[in-house]
Formats: sequence, structure tokens, C-alpha cells
Amino acid sequence: MIRDYQAIQKTWFLRGKQRIIPTTGKHRGVKLLATVDYGTGKIVWQEEEQYTAETFLSFLKKVIDEYPTGKIVMVLDNARIHHAKLLTPLLMEMNDRLELVFPPPYSPQFNAVEGLWKWLKSDVINNVFYHTVTEIRTNVQQFMEEIMKVPLTIIDRLCVRF
Repeated sequence: MIRDYQAIQKTWFLRGKQRIIPTTGKHRGVKLLATVDYGTGKIVWQEEEQYTAETFLSFLKKVIDEYPTGKIVMVLDNARIHHAKLLTPLLMEMNDRLELVFPPPYSPQFNAVEGLWKWLKSDVINNVFYHTVTEIRTNVQQFMEEIMKVPLTIIDRLCVRF
């Protein structure tokens, strides 16, 4: 969830000219789902109105469509929607192609998508005031489009090399 509650990040300002970030006091935002391909830097993403098992199932189908052949291994957090019974038929059908991996709780370092969210917040959300969710949506989309033009930058920034 990319929220509009103006997160303050490290910044600089002239002495005596402290930067003031206004706030609406509301918790609106943009809900995103994404994958990062460690090998190619390709990002598959979509925005949703809410996080549900149905929206996650739809996202899994989108990822499968983006990768019509070969094995797909997705590293996920332990959110309830990632364990929903609704996913069982698809997981059974794609048993040889789709594997969901769940690292231990509180271990975001194992998931490249967590780095993507940090990067996105740093470049788009932190220290910025948005009057509307539409403004957030527009800037998130622009950010994603721009970084996807340079997949090697994505790999360098987000993917661990062994």
C-alpha cells in the first residue's frame, strides 16, 4: 500500500528554512501487487482497489500469462491472501510451473519486491504532499514506467548476486 500520509524521509534545507509538509490527516493510497524477475529485471505489476484472495488470484494469472513457459518461483510474505484456499485449484493446475516460497516472518531482505516498494516510496511518496489519490497513481505509474525502461538498473538495485 502506497499511502498518502506524507512520510518524512531524510532531507536537507537551509538553516532557518525548515521544510513544511502539509497533510490531509487521511489514510488514502494506492494498493499495488508486483513481481521482480531476478534474471531479467522485468517487473509485472498492477494496482488494485483492495487486497483480497480474488485480486491475488487475478495477479497470479497475470504473472503466468507474462511467463507462458518455464518455472515461476514467487517469494511472498505471509499475508493471508497468499495462503487462501481460493488459490488451491490454480496451484494444483500449475504445480509443475508455479512455486510459492514463504520466507520466515520479518525477513524482507529475501524479497526483491520489498526493495521495490522502498525505492518507490523514496522517489515518489516521501517528503511530498499529494492533494488526491489520482496524483499518487499518476506518479506511481510514471515511476514504474521509467524504471522498467532500464532493467539492468532494477537488477543492480534490487537483486542479490551470488
